[in-house]
Amino acid sequence: MKSMKTAVLALGGNAITQPGQEDTIARQFANTRRSLDGIVELVQEGYNLVVTHGNGPQVGNALLRCELSRGMAPDLPLGVLVADTEGGMGYMIEQSLQNRLRKENIERPVVTIITQMLVDKNDPAIKNPTKFIGQFYSEEEAHIFMESRGWRMKKDVDRGWRRVVASPKPLSSVQSETIKMLVQNGIIVVAGGGGGIPVYIDNHGNYEGLDAVIDKDFASAVLAKEVGADVLAILTAVEHVSINFGKSDEIKIEEITASEMKKHLDDGQFPAGSMGPKVRAALKFLDEGGKMVVITSLEHAKQGVMGQFGTRIIAD
Repeated sequence: MKSMKTAVLALGGNAITQPGQEDTIARQFANTRRSLDGIVELVQEGYNLVVTHGNGPQVGNALLRCELSRGMAPDLPLGVLVADTEGGMGYMIEQSLQNRLRKENIERPVVTIITQMLVDKNDPAIKNPTKFIGQFYSEEEAHIFMESRGWRMKKDVDRGWRRVVASPKPLSSVQSETIKMLVQNGIIVVAGGGGGIPVYIDNHGNYEGLDAVIDKDFASAVLAKEVGADVLAILTAVEHVSINFGKSDEIKIEEITASEMKKHLDDGQFPAGSMGPKVRAALKFLDEGGKMVVITSLEHAKQGVMGQFGTRIIAD
């Protein structure tokens, strides 16, 4: 089966884990099933799809399990934990979507690809880790861990000290040709989970894992370019991107060109800790030949991809 249009859907963290809920596997499955409406609607419209997702809470829990079992079970590097969560969460999305498609009498295969994302081993971000992961610790505990485990740790506002790791920019996906082939043949692909597993090419030309994490929206932009997507949909907790967010003169953006969006970004409208990375990822995709990015809520996935809702950023 081949379709005229391809979309990459970058699911936000609220698709699987929601704030204030007990983060059990049963709850994650329930949230996943509820997040499928827009995906199914796009399948019904004939779209070819790649589905990506975050893994922040899940990889944090995996790190906690490693901490609790320290000395009793082998420690696991961060790259392996990303792979573990990518597989487990991909399984949840894949199975939930398979069951929903069967219920709707839609015959479309779904497959999860454990995705390695190539990064530059000389990326300056590797020497300047800024991405907070894992649990909160006291200042005393932080200094002990920095000394005994070689962790880099920083104070996370007033909530305590946390481990920080590198977050290099993704250059390409190792599985790009496979993913593209599957998508072009109508197979729904779950890929790039948690930003994918960061790898670099060593001096012998081999892939080697890196103790880092990749921003899932940047990874989604890379995948969208590689599969030739018409639309990149960044699905988050808000319906629109706004200028002067949270202020009395807040203005929601419905449609805007890439160059106009970049001006707002340069003016400091989109902080690094919230909408900034999503806007930067959107501009990257458009700068590399993409046609449109939509940023909107998960509930409006179909309308957003079809240009009927959310914030639409279009190429100049």
